[in-house]
Amino acid sequence: MKLPQAFYARDTRTVARALLGKVLVHLDGGVRRAARIVETEAYHGPDDRASHARAGPTPRAAIMFGPPGRAYVYLIYGTSHCMNVVTGPEGFPSAVLIRAAEPIEGCLHSTRGPGNLCRALAIRREHDNGRDLWGEELFIEDAPAPREAVVTGPRVNVGYAGPWAARPWRFALRGSAWVSRPAPAGARAARAPAPAPRPRRPRGSGP
Repeated sequence: MKLPQAFYARDTRTVARALLGKVLVHLDGGVRRAARIVETEAYHGPDDRASHARAGPTPRAAIMFGPPGRAYVYLIYGTSHCMNVVTGPEGFPSAVLIRAAEPIEGCLHSTRGPGNLCRALAIRREHDNGRDLWGEELFIEDAPAPREAVVTGPRVNVGYAGPWAARPWRFALRGSAWVSRPAPAGARAARAPAPAPRPRRPRGSGP
């Protein structure tokens, strides 16, 4: 079942935590690509100095002021797309960045890190920014509450935000191998599965 708009119409930090364990799905040309969310970050309100909304409703950030439950997809470094979920009441700019997920189906790339995740699910700014997340192509499915504990920590790469950089608004599932680096304290207990090694040749065998 797709998450309804009411799920997103709550405090950003509540939604960021509640998204853990849910399944992000993109139907890419009819191919289902899906991953279980294991890490998020909350960006909360116009005063949050780490948020794109700190400068007001600019052409890029205006979507954060809109109704909840829309995808906010932007480009960083000119190459990597990042997907956010708009949250809270309309007019109060807030969004949740989906930082990492566990691959489930049809993933094209590593799903650790926001740019990698969008690459894996073929999510792109030019055709996914502004989509309603209860539509037919890009949506988040409900799932049972995760068994893993939730850990928190500061958000990544927001040192410019002063005291706001220390807010513990990054959420992750403890023990997940797919949490991005640097992981919040206590988040990672294992590494992501490595490619299967090639079988060794018996000693003395030829090339």
